[in-house]
Amino acid sequence: MPDEATAHYFALIDQLIEGHQWLERNLGVKPRSGWAIDPFGHSPTMAYLLKRAGFSHMLIQRVHYSVKKHFSLEKTLEFFWRQNWDLGSVTDILCHMMPFYSYDIPHTCGPDPKICCQFDFKRLPGGRYGCPWGVPPEAISPGNVQSRAQMLLDQYRKKSKLFRTKVLLAPLGDDFRYSEYTEWDLQYRNYEQLFSYMNSQPQLKVKIQFGTLSDYFDALEKAGAKEKKGGQSLFPVVSGDFFTYADRDDHYWSGYFTSRPFYKRMDRIVESRLRTAEILYYLALKQAQKYKINKFLSSPHYTTLTEARRNLGLFQHHDAITGTSKDWVVVDYGTRLFQSLNFLEKIIGDSAFLLILKDKKMYQSYPSETFLEMDMKQSSQDSLPTKTVIELSAKEPRKTFWSRAGKLSSGKQRHLSNTAYPRYLVVYNPFEQERDAVVSICVNSATVKVLSDSGKPVEVQVSAVWNNARTISQTAYEVSFLAHTPPLGMKVYKILESQSPSSHMADYVLYNDVLTENGIFHVKNMIDGKDAITIENPFLAVWFDRSGLMEKVRMKEDGKHHEIKVQFLWYGTTNKRDKSGAYLFLPDGQGQPYVSQRPPLVRVTRGRLYSEVTCFLEHVIHKVRLYNIQGIEGQSMEVSNIVNIENVHNREIVMRISSKINNHNRFYTDLNGYQIQPRRTMSKLPLQANVYPMSTMAYIQDAEHRLTLLAAQSLGTASMASGQIEVFMDRRLMQDDNRGLGQGVHDNKITANLFRILLEKRNGVNMEEDKKSPVSYPSLLSHMTSSFLNHPFLPMIVNAKLSSPAVELLSELALLQSSLPCDIHLVNLRTIQTKMGKGYSDEAALILHRKGFDCQFSSRGTGLSCSTTQGKMSVPKLFNKFAVESLVPSSLSLMHWPPGAQNVSEINLSPMEISTFRIRLR
Repeated sequence: MPDEATAHYFALIDQLIEGHQWLERNLGVKPRSGWAIDPFGHSPTMAYLLKRAGFSHMLIQRVHYSVKKHFSLEKTLEFFWRQNWDLGSVTDILCHMMPFYSYDIPHTCGPDPKICCQFDFKRLPGGRYGCPWGVPPEAISPGNVQSRAQMLLDQYRKKSKLFRTKVLLAPLGDDFRYSEYTEWDLQYRNYEQLFSYMNSQPQLKVKIQFGTLSDYFDALEKAGAKEKKGGQSLFPVVSGDFFTYADRDDHYWSGYFTSRPFYKRMDRIVESRLRTAEILYYLALKQAQKYKINKFLSSPHYTTLTEARRNLGLFQHHDAITGTSKDWVVVDYGTRLFQSLNFLEKIIGDSAFLLILKDKKMYQSYPSETFLEMDMKQSSQDSLPTKTVIELSAKEPRKTFWSRAGKLSSGKQRHLSNTAYPRYLVVYNPFEQERDAVVSICVNSATVKVLSDSGKPVEVQVSAVWNNARTISQTAYEVSFLAHTPPLGMKVYKILESQSPSSHMADYVLYNDVLTENGIFHVKNMIDGKDAITIENPFLAVWFDRSGLMEKVRMKEDGKHHEIKVQFLWYGTTNKRDKSGAYLFLPDGQGQPYVSQRPPLVRVTRGRLYSEVTCFLEHVIHKVRLYNIQGIEGQSMEVSNIVNIENVHNREIVMRISSKINNHNRFYTDLNGYQIQPRRTMSKLPLQANVYPMSTMAYIQDAEHRLTLLAAQSLGTASMASGQIEVFMDRRLMQDDNRGLGQGVHDNKITANLFRILLEKRNGVNMEEDKKSPVSYPSLLSHMTSSFLNHPFLPMIVNAKLSSPAVELLSELALLQSSLPCDIHLVNLRTIQTKMGKGYSDEAALILHRKGFDCQFSSRGTGLSCSTTQGKMSVPKLFNKFAVESLVPSSLSLMHWPPGAQNVSEINLSPMEISTFRIRLR
């Protein structure tokens, strides 16, 4: 059971595929009913994914107690769950909502837990468990079977009054049950006697039996068909989600949206790496098969890829990504993710190398050490990644050069004293559209030249690498340049130590402090300067206060100023008996402003390719960056926060963005990175009830503008007042909140949160329609910005240790023939396991998603280099250098073939549709 609030749809799909394939392969079973009794709130995304996987029914349990009460009164606990964007009924899935407090036996036979507990036969006197209501179960015997059966049947009848048919479900289980045969025996023998008695008494008018969840739904559908009224279904249609969950009083489970944010961020990095590894591995595998490269074919890559899938799938559990596990379990999850990250980087490096090698057969002759290394490395499961410093002066008597054929070659050369040898960088674009973006790497020299594939110098910004807030490194320098790459493509750049007129040093201004040692950089100290702090690019100018916090933005398109303020807040926890913990958010009132004892150090960087303002608060290093480039990356503000609250007690730290947007208490959050759910902030509800999960974005809007906060990790979000978006960044809580964890949350790490702020003009909007509409969509620009944030360029360093035979690399490689349509996302290209044995098959799962977008935003001048095609794509024109042998539609998790499934030459996707195809390339 994955979490449904903080998990991204990529990982949910991956977990479904891995699980369904395992079940079919090992047990010969194809599941058709969903069972989600423990996720803390429920998302319609899960309903959609199950429907696409071929499921007919699903069951949910943790829904707000007032919503359960309402559904019970209306007899709507069984309903067709429909997506809010579905104008027909194509997404309908029959859903059963359990009516009572919990899924354990005391809360599943009927409304009285004191009675139901007496029918949990693991709690018989003398065992480890008892009934907290004081009345123990009795073993069933001929002497008591009549009275006990009538007592249990009375509960069943009372429960059945909440439903529309005479078919009733009574689950029989709990956490950590049926682990010993004695329990199976106890429950079965006692219930068998009760069932036999009930079925033998015609006057009781009951037929009762053991069954599976699918047996129940089959009986329900049969009963529903009988009782249809005038062709109308017996069951109502419901759209929307079931967040935020509360189980009693004001106990809203909005804390876990943020708990353990370090691992929520790590999860998304692993997802992005897994997607890259899947795509490159399948394409490299095809090349290895074609050229008979046994070294690649016999590598352990498919085994480690499978392990990474499973580790990511495991982490989607409703006590993992949620941050609601014990400390030692968190370390285990983190270690698995970290090991998978290392495996995936090896797979990416080897696959990319094989694909970009000019002569594929040369792969055989290279040692097995990594040829392409990631430029970022994480040293442990709980540390932040750091940049690798590329040594530009090679010591070996070897020279790498561009050949006339437009490829790289490297051979032994006479060693020339005082000569710097070049290094090479392969930049991979994991995105399905061609893309311009700034790449930043670290090198050991400030005199540096970067050459493109044509051998021309590219413009470079050289920036300082800061050892800490006040110390510039004398051994490392950041080199940034604008890379242009084809869709799902790679490009090779040459880096050498050399003076270059295309190289520009960044300038620095420091406020509220003095830097004495600045090395080669120009650093200006401003102690009492009164000038406003500003940075700008071709699209935006941004003003900051003297604490380095954003105050206003001017959009250069129309010259208008907009108040957009950033501030930090603390929330405490209530002084009542029940306090905030891993699950619950129980604040002591409104958020209080973050106050610094003295003005923070503010560092302003101005450069040719980016400018940024960094402020150093005690608990947050807050940075706002503008890229000085045309196109998508220049149109939003990148915000990164390094958060460290290891020394605080019972506090939660929040970033608030305030504006003049008049959003009338309405705001919008995404669900699982897949769809947008409209929200309303309700003053009559407690503050914690107005906090919702955000996987990739939240926005507010009025008739003229939309302000979007895009996120690279799942966190809690709210809009507590008009014009505001709040995002929770970390929480440290010293006590358990009595929901089963048995501890507080105090294993906080130094955590990196990454966002973008996007302000867009809206055209021709009717606000009244806005208020009524159950659906909203991001703009195309917002979708693209989110994809850039979640799937950044991957720079890979060509290993300097390579010896002969000579290396030959293509200077550029496009894996797609052209950019996919703007609204189509290649979710994954996942190698399918062979039916026999443990290895790979010839096929892959091609998963595509056509995104829904809001047409009321102009895409003019946004730098989008793709088009929309009403969801149509030609299959033969999909991949570059690979022919599509077959492409056959499948259910989402590959369990079923749709009726009449056959090889297709054109793909047609409806808006919002996610579809899986079995693809075979050669």
